[in-house]
Amino acid sequence: MRFNNLSKIIIVLVIFQCVLQTETRAQKKKFKANWESLAKVNEEPNWFQDAKFGIYAHWGPVSNAFVGGDPEMWYAGWHGMKMYTDGKVVPTKNGKPSTNYKHHLKKYGDPKEKGYIEIIEEFKPTGFNAKEWARLFKLSGAKFAGPVAMHHDNFAMWDAKSTRWNSMNYGGIDPSAALKKEIEANGMKFMGSFHHAFTWQYFAPAHAHGNINPKDYDLYTSPHALDSETPDKRFYKEWWAKLKEFIDEYQPDLIWFDWWLENMTEESRTKFLAYYYNKGQEWGKDVAVAYKETTFPSSTAIKDYERGRPNQPKKEVWLTDTSPGQWFYRPGAKFKTPNELIDILIDIVSKNGCMLLNVPPNPDGSIPEDMAYLLEEMGAWLAVNGESVYGTRPWAIFGEGPTRLPEGGHKVEKLKIEYKNTDIRYVKKGDKLLYATVMDKPGEETILKTLSTDIGALNSKIEKIELLGSSDKIEWVRDARGLVIKTPKTLPTKYAHSYKITLEGYKENNIGGAVDAHVD
Repeated sequence: MRFNNLSKIIIVLVIFQCVLQTETRAQKKKFKANWESLAKVNEEPNWFQDAKFGIYAHWGPVSNAFVGGDPEMWYAGWHGMKMYTDGKVVPTKNGKPSTNYKHHLKKYGDPKEKGYIEIIEEFKPTGFNAKEWARLFKLSGAKFAGPVAMHHDNFAMWDAKSTRWNSMNYGGIDPSAALKKEIEANGMKFMGSFHHAFTWQYFAPAHAHGNINPKDYDLYTSPHALDSETPDKRFYKEWWAKLKEFIDEYQPDLIWFDWWLENMTEESRTKFLAYYYNKGQEWGKDVAVAYKETTFPSSTAIKDYERGRPNQPKKEVWLTDTSPGQWFYRPGAKFKTPNELIDILIDIVSKNGCMLLNVPPNPDGSIPEDMAYLLEEMGAWLAVNGESVYGTRPWAIFGEGPTRLPEGGHKVEKLKIEYKNTDIRYVKKGDKLLYATVMDKPGEETILKTLSTDIGALNSKIEKIELLGSSDKIEWVRDARGLVIKTPKTLPTKYAHSYKITLEGYKENNIGGAVDAHVD
């Protein structure tokens, strides 16, 4: 076969392009384990900024621990820790044993003899159905979802080779693999959450009681004092092995961390970030990391507020992890209403945040009917109003109205907040679309005071106003009072209502003549 000069040139160019692409990929993978290098990452991927809503599930052996509990009694979620809090060996503020201790004593026996392993051994996930979970998650409108891969109890919810304490050895299933398949098949991103940094302190009360077989230190960690905040080398080695294995095996789009990781060494934290972000480059994915407290600089990952949120918008994208009730299964569980969850989501999105909602399954892995109802109701609302949520960005002003958070931060959801029809939240898409969401059923008219002609918040002509989900023509006038919208006769949903305001967009005219006219 003979080649002419043009063919040779083309072959050389193709080879050169392949080499260039290979070098580019190699360059992209070179995040180093230091903050300066890691600050160059795209820590807020577009897919995450657009998603706004995700789901994870607190489920594992500890879910079964609460079966048989008193529905009227409060039990702490950290059962593996609080089951040892007897008020004597492990002190309490009032000197009395915790409700978890009393429940465990009654159901299992003295925790010194019948410890957390007893709970692990009765894990029977007979009701788990990954297809059904993914169907409900998709129906809810979530854009990313996944398991709590490892909670404080050091138990892996996957077929782990890094630890014998896993859902395959005790339960016969790999929920992470099954969920990854079904979640991604439904067009959602896959995530996993890790809480096992706190395991060091979580099982310290078990060591206080003693009687732990040394062969089980791979679950309980090495013996240490109740107040120890210095994990040993074994802990760091095992912590990393589990995390690395999950990353390599399941290639998650998002890794979410609970607290206490900020107490671990800087070396362990930078090592993780560099490894995961480099893996993302290798997979061709823009992966994301969420954190609490001061675990990472904000230039390297996404800050999370537990059951909370800021009371003002943030320049950087952030996340709220929240639950409609307690984190794990409880008999007779009481959940937030769909209206409460939808209002929280609207407020979060207006301030440049995303919501990660917990779904606490039954001990067997089935989704409670009340929880399924909540997901279906959220999904029905988002099916109508999702345009005002997904892919939006904060506007100049996040909202107006009398109902505000007095302060931002963790746990602000403990405050009972009921939004009214005078509470409005704003978001935008580009310069020509503004969305105003009324957070309760409107009266005869809604007045958006922020859009008053006397206030300079909106410097654009309004071309059209629509109510999402409605085909009715919207009557409106804009004057010194604000943008006054007459409520249509029928409303498309039972909860908040979103108006889509189409704008002329920003314009600038030449009003000064030649640019050098002022020069003498």
